[in-house]
Amino acid sequence: MAAATWPEAVTLGFIGAGRMAESISRGVLRSGLILPSQIRTADPSSDRRDAFASFGVTGFQSNSQVVDKSDVIVLAVKPQIGFPNLVNLRMMPHHLQVRKVVMDLKPHFSKEKLLVSIAAGIKLKDLQEWAGFGRLIRVMPNTPVLIGEGASVMCLGEMVTKDDEELAANLFRAVGKVWTADEKYFDAVTGLSGSGPAYIYLAIEALADGGVAAGLPRDLALGLASQTVLGAAGMLNTGRHPGQLKDDVTSPGGTTIAGIQELEKGAFRGTLMNAVIAATQRSRELSQT
Repeated sequence: MAAATWPEAVTLGFIGAGRMAESISRGVLRSGLILPSQIRTADPSSDRRDAFASFGVTGFQSNSQVVDKSDVIVLAVKPQIGFPNLVNLRMMPHHLQVRKVVMDLKPHFSKEKLLVSIAAGIKLKDLQEWAGFGRLIRVMPNTPVLIGEGASVMCLGEMVTKDDEELAANLFRAVGKVWTADEKYFDAVTGLSGSGPAYIYLAIEALADGGVAAGLPRDLALGLASQTVLGAAGMLNTGRHPGQLKDDVTSPGGTTIAGIQELEKGAFRGTLMNAVIAATQRSRELSQT
């Protein structure tokens, strides 16, 4: 793969200065993709603006200033809870918040700008209606973006060019791996990679508890469990199927097959599959308007 590039004249702005926006900013700076002077963000909190200023990023108090001074705008508005006076009860509070932010900025958008949304559950058709233009990309990242190991999936709006797609892909390659897929898959993406880190944390915690139950000290058990999961995931880079890798460590009558038998008794695989399906369905429910 060719080295990621970013035009020197192209500026990047974040609407929302939360941890995800900060992680993406730090990631692209760490990768050398972009300079601090090319990034700007906005937040009413001086603490958040100071956090970005600590690594050279300009912070404004208004979102409109970010849009006016940016070529690529990342919509990173966090879900909020507690809108007591909903007019349309079918619309989730997060949709209301994002709609208000985007519609307030509509006079500042133009076809020369690219809008990249990481706002959870907000569909391209809604963004296009609210923003008034179609140069839009929707991205579903997950929380390991915070350490540069994210799994992000993009879908493209109708007016997006190949150059736009490459710009957005380079942003998220700086903090992990990126795929492009149709928007119809985004609820399932949410159920798998969006919610998936929590499933893995539960598995690591359970492995560590098992180690403690077997007599290991807690810190050793947790370290072994987390490194085992990390190493097993890395083994998939060999291109071999997970079933083959499992068979490699499962000798006849051995310890591993005894453990796997217990997992099968507890419907381990079926439970994980059902977790993804349940999270997918919930994502579908939350994204309906």
